Parts: sequence; structure tokens; C-alpha cells
Amino acid sequence: MRIGELSRATGTSTRSLRYYEEQGLLSSRRRSNGYREYGEEAVRQVAFIQDLYRAGLSSQIIRDILPCTAPTPPAGDCAQLLARVRQVRDELARQEQQIAQRREMLDRYLSGSATPAGLVGPPHRSP
Repeated sequence: MRIGELSRATGTSTRSLRYYEEQGLLSSRRRSNGYREYGEEAVRQVAFIQDLYRAGLSSQIIRDILPCTAPTPPAGDCAQLLARVRQVRDELARQEQQIAQRREMLDRYLSGSATPAGLVGPPHRSP
């Protein structure tokens, strides 16, 4: 299928598909007229790539992961890649916890149940 067909099938812009190719995430063959030709598996691969981007993984990690998802993964050790993905996941969990703590503090300030550190009472208003 050509790039426009893959774009329609996946809901992904042709610009993004070209970027995926530049990053080594997606491959195509060039026809004699210069058009890109993608196999049927490209639809599934593009969906997977988009999922991994939405999960916060970089192009480099995605590029390394893709061979490990093949029906017959390479002889290399995919366990290290899983460890990298776990690190990204753990970092996201840490960021979520920080955001939740910040939101709780703002909620306390907004509700009046907390005041900024060092202030004893409500802010002084000048007449």
C-alpha cells in the first residue's frame, strides 16, 4: 500500500509516517516511480509505534523494542529493553505522585485549610 493509503488506514499523517521511517521505526520499499510501498503489517506496526509514543517512550527506545516484538525476536537480549521501559514507567509514576502532592497542596490553599509556610494568618490588606 502507498503512504496515503497507510495514512488513511491508521489515521496518521503522511508527515508522521515519513518521520517514523527517518527514525528507523517503519520501513518501506521504493517502487520504480519513487513511491513508497508498505506491507500490510505496517498498519499494526504504526498503531504500536503510536501507542509507545503516547506512553512516553523515545524514538530510540521504540526502535530498539520493535525487533523484540517480531514473531522470532533476535538472539540479542530483549530483557535490557524491558528494564528501560520499566524505568520510564517508574519515572512516570514518580511524576504522577509529585503532581498529586502539588494538587493536594493547592486544594488546601484554595479551601483555606492551609496557609503558605511562615504566614500566621490571612494576608494583611492595606486600607
